[in-house]
Amino acid sequence: MVKKRQISHLLVKKSPIVACCVFGLLSACTPQGDPAIAASGFRDDFERSELGPLWNKTGGNYSLVDGQLRVSGARNHPLWLKRRLPRDVRVELDVRSESEQGDIKVELFGDGKSHATSEHYTATSYVIILGGWSNTLNVIARMDEHGSDRVVGLKKRIEMGQVYHLRVERRGALVSVWLDGQKLGQMHDKQPLFGRGHDHFAFNNWGVETWFDNLHIEPL
Repeated sequence: MVKKRQISHLLVKKSPIVACCVFGLLSACTPQGDPAIAASGFRDDFERSELGPLWNKTGGNYSLVDGQLRVSGARNHPLWLKRRLPRDVRVELDVRSESEQGDIKVELFGDGKSHATSEHYTATSYVIILGGWSNTLNVIARMDEHGSDRVVGLKKRIEMGQVYHLRVERRGALVSVWLDGQKLGQMHDKQPLFGRGHDHFAFNNWGVETWFDNLHIEPL
């Protein structure tokens, strides 16, 4: 993996209430107790033994191993960050799949708590999928990853064991995705997801083993 970065303003050993009060100096807490990401941004390099109070685990096999986030078989039970996203944002992270199936997944602008309750999962967010559908499609979806309005991006196979740098940006109505600096696709949403119920980031997963590291979220 690439060299680790320092975690910025994380209080991983504090309770959610304490963390909320500290961040409350910068912004008011939501009813969920989730303050906004500060102007200086947010970082997590997962260099610890436990996820800590900044993450809402809705199910699934999420764990920290050797300074990375590992997930397998979560079956659309996201791991939500308990921080509200700014309207225009850049999210960067390192990703890899330990399967020939690829299938790397993250969510942006969701409600911070939703998860699958059946085989069919309709998200509250934009869903970014790399190497989905047996490593044949790279997709940007608005809530329903199987919907007819999803954007199928540049054809690029996800190689098993290879570390990629993923970048996702939302500027106004435009959601764009890059992988190792190569633009995979973009979605123009006439009704951009934002506000209460559409303001959180999550890692997600279906069945394969995927790994994440060096998360950086930056207001634009």
